[in-house]
Amino acid sequence: MVQTNKTGKRKLKRAVYAGSFDPVTNGHLWIIRRAVELFDEVVVAIGVNPDKHCSFSVEERLEMLQAVTQEFPNLRVAVFENQFLVNYAQAVGANYIIRGIRTASDYEYERTMRYINTDLHPDITTIFLLPPREYAEVSSTMVKGLVGPQGWEQVIRQYLPEPVCRKLVEMHRKL
Repeated sequence: MVQTNKTGKRKLKRAVYAGSFDPVTNGHLWIIRRAVELFDEVVVAIGVNPDKHCSFSVEERLEMLQAVTQEFPNLRVAVFENQFLVNYAQAVGANYIIRGIRTASDYEYERTMRYINTDLHPDITTIFLLPPREYAEVSSTMVKGLVGPQGWEQVIRQYLPEPVCRKLVEMHRKL
């Protein structure tokens, strides 16, 4: 069944995929690629959490995300802060939230958040995507944990898009 708006036109399927993206990984890109195939428009939103220490500034994360997603015409990158993700999704007219599930603990957390989001905005549907095995253990935290020991620059290449890898290596060479 095709959803329509009040004027009878087909309703745009817009989704928000949010995270800290500190840094964006190949696992994030896998989710993004699936999302742009499934939805008319995808908003990749950098959530700013003042309590979370990030390695990259919001501007750097925005720049990296734009660099690695420029091939997708139905995607835009944005930043939001000081609001619940579901409220941000409603503010940008999204009818879907995309969340990646890598582990059982991700599932438990995301399941709870899905119920809370539905309590706040029952018209917004949460979609869970499970990445393939090669990305199931990849996280920004894991990648940052690999930085330091001899040869780390080569090790992280398999987990990060090339522009992001260059940025991370450059950042640590300055330290």
